[in-house]
Amino acid sequence: MTSVVVLDYGSGNLRSAERAVSRTGVRVTVTSDLTAAAEADGLVVPGVGAYAACMAGIDEIDAGPMIAARVAAGRPVLGICVGMQILFDAGVEHGVETKGLGLLPGVVDRLSAERIPHMGWNTVDVAEGSRLFDGLTPDARFYFVHSYAANDLEALTTAKVTTASHDRPFAAAVELGPLSAAQFHPEKSGDAGFALLRNWVAGL
Repeated sequence: MTSVVVLDYGSGNLRSAERAVSRTGVRVTVTSDLTAAAEADGLVVPGVGAYAACMAGIDEIDAGPMIAARVAAGRPVLGICVGMQILFDAGVEHGVETKGLGLLPGVVDRLSAERIPHMGWNTVDVAEGSRLFDGLTPDARFYFVHSYAANDLEALTTAKVTTASHDRPFAAAVELGPLSAAQFHPEKSGDAGFALLRNWVAGL
């Protein structure tokens, strides 16, 4: 049976992610064990809260090299919410820059919008050739909760970038080789989120 690890580094909706991915029919384990995470068919990196706190959790268990090694070897990784954001070069919150994992180019910073946070359901503009959104209709809606995002879309020219808008466009999802990431929460996005997770699992 296909195996997926949801990485436990002290941050993220671990159990809701576990339940959502399990619905696709794969075996899911929530663990901080880096060997298990390295060997699983798929790795989910969740994350909620502050960028710096999430990176501190990743550093605490020394998960960065393992995640980078998976990507270098072509083994699938899915980042969710702040778990997406820490895949970038850096994040800037409250004027403080924190180094990220550097697996995606660019910096995560504050949304340029009148209303912060961006919270609730939103549609997305799907990247051409996206596997994550295959079969989903243009009116599919996903659940977002965030104040920061990858706003510099020009930095992501080598990736498939699905966007959403909250006054201005930002990266709602990114696909680059074995690396997939979603700013929204698939595990909270009902049927659309389940379809996206099913598409990701189908590529494992």
